[in-house]
Amino acid sequence: MKRDRKKVSATDHKNNDEEAALFREAMRDVIPLPPPNQAVHRQKPPRPIVRPRVETTVTRDTLSDHLSLEIQQGDEWSYLRPGLSRQILRKLRRGHWKIQAELDLHGMTRDEARYALAAFLDECGRYGARCVSVIHGRGLSSKNREPVLKSRVGSWLAQRDDVLAFCQANPEHGGSGAVLVLLKSSA
Repeated sequence: MKRDRKKVSATDHKNNDEEAALFREAMRDVIPLPPPNQAVHRQKPPRPIVRPRVETTVTRDTLSDHLSLEIQQGDEWSYLRPGLSRQILRKLRRGHWKIQAELDLHGMTRDEARYALAAFLDECGRYGARCVSVIHGRGLSSKNREPVLKSRVGSWLAQRDDVLAFCQANPEHGGSGAVLVLLKSSA
């Protein structure tokens, strides 16, 4: 399909020149506005770059495997921060505080469990949880059918400043395969 091309003649240029001269004559007495104190953006601003959320507190993975709590076979497992009343431990055993969060460490390696526990307790502190349950398992599927994580979890918990007390969970909450932990109040 052919398009009609308009030929520009000398008279068209003459008309454009005359129009420009008329415009300049009409604008002769106009005073330009002062420049504004703002930048004029010609293009849309670039979209912000979404960066991953960075935690303001670093997860404390400073829990050592070299400290241990002495727990005899058959003993009910418990810990109370020095200087606190034994009444706190009794209340924890009797379910005075409602369990607000739970962490299940089944199937984790020692290092995975240590990191998961530290991250879990940090998160509980941020949300103000007071009583939590940590399921470490009974060790029925481990070598020698002994609990691998039980004593380590106790040692790690005892190293944390935010842990006031812990005790073996009641049978309905996991019994000897879990521990109830009382955390400091965030208030």
